[in-house]
Amino acid sequence: MKIETYFIDSKQVASSEVLKEIAKQTTSQYLALVTKSPKVEISEDALQRFVQVANDTKAGMLYADYCKVSAENRQLIPTIEYQEGSLRDDFDFGNVLFFDANLFKQIVESQQNNYKFAALYDLRLKISKIFHINEPLYDVSETRCLSEVEGTDDNQFAYVDVKNIAVQQEMEKAVTEHLKNIGALLTPDYQQIDLNSESFEVEASIIIPVKNREKTILDAIKSAISQKTNFKFNVIVVDNHSTDQTTEIIRTQISQMNTNSHKNNICENLCNSCDLCSEIVHIIPTRHDLNIGGCWNEAVNHQKCGKFAVQLDSDDVYINENVLQKIVDEFYAQRCAMLIGSYTLVNFDYEKIPPGDITHAEWTEQNGMNNALRINGLGAPRCFYTPIIRKIGFPNVSYGEDYAVGLRICREYKIGRIYDSLYFCRRWDSNSDANIDIKKLNEFNFYKDKIRTIELLARKK
Repeated sequence: MKIETYFIDSKQVASSEVLKEIAKQTTSQYLALVTKSPKVEISEDALQRFVQVANDTKAGMLYADYCKVSAENRQLIPTIEYQEGSLRDDFDFGNVLFFDANLFKQIVESQQNNYKFAALYDLRLKISKIFHINEPLYDVSETRCLSEVEGTDDNQFAYVDVKNIAVQQEMEKAVTEHLKNIGALLTPDYQQIDLNSESFEVEASIIIPVKNREKTILDAIKSAISQKTNFKFNVIVVDNHSTDQTTEIIRTQISQMNTNSHKNNICENLCNSCDLCSEIVHIIPTRHDLNIGGCWNEAVNHQKCGKFAVQLDSDDVYINENVLQKIVDEFYAQRCAMLIGSYTLVNFDYEKIPPGDITHAEWTEQNGMNNALRINGLGAPRCFYTPIIRKIGFPNVSYGEDYAVGLRICREYKIGRIYDSLYFCRRWDSNSDANIDIKKLNEFNFYKDKIRTIELLARKK
């Protein structure tokens, strides 16, 4: 059986012009597009395996696992299962895409938009059946695929890099059209919320989930208690059974706050005897099965949680002492159920590192709730109107829990934005998303796709 194979640079293959030229030249029943690298070795037997599975499944597009090879070793690189919610434009299909040529030509020739970057993304969104062959069917040179299989910061933050704005706009256009076609497009018809519907002991709570962060937890707590506000707030630290010195550091800080006077350098105007005190609520859960999401549930459902629950990760710090006031002011100004800020990537010496400021400026009030299904995160710090987050709750996981609640909230409620940087995100070897191997990266990506699938089904419903 005749199979036509095209080796095309990934930047070129994304354009409508190139895909239409391929469609024009193709006369075979099947078409293999080799993207990302010309150094792909695929045997005739492997191509016949693609054909066999294509015939058996009637899939419009197929992809497979592969091997990364070098002179020293050969490593299997698994790809993950495609599902309805696999809407992110950076889904890793590997380097070989195998198409039913007639369907390929039909979709490409009917594309109305002349995409420079999003044609291939638009094509696969329009294919109803995409099938994963979990067998290694080709080899890729190691030097050409390292960045494709490792969770590097460059890849992790590529979709928020301002240099990629034109690409992002085309991708958003394609996914918006897709959501409209399948009946899952939302309009900004938000439920109104009453920010004074319930009474709280304090106006805001800074939430810090932590486990084994003896190196950073004191910096985070001091950053939190140093906030200057015209309202009463507290700091809720959910200490998830730390086994290092984290628990003792928290207890020592609380002890110092309770014994020092107003004029102490550590807690000036922050002791427990004044109207605007900043109490530290130290929670050690009775449960031992909690992940980050579960720790958030412990905090927001605690009786001392304030009207607004504000994120601070245990290895990060606020950019100045006015952040909490700004966040609460914006909740009232924007009348939203969730507020997302911006942050700056720094090293442990607070030196800015690429890509620097992460603003998620691709968010718009008109279409952000739809584009959220395409991108891999919504930004930080994340802040919540407590009655809403109590009702929705977090999934008890340690990756994607914030993304899940963000998708769920924007289905019904307005998400507000602050585009000024609010905290320093310190990158170091112990970050939860640092040095991720391919197995863990696949696990994380599959879970986020599952979150999208759940949300997509709900939006269709």
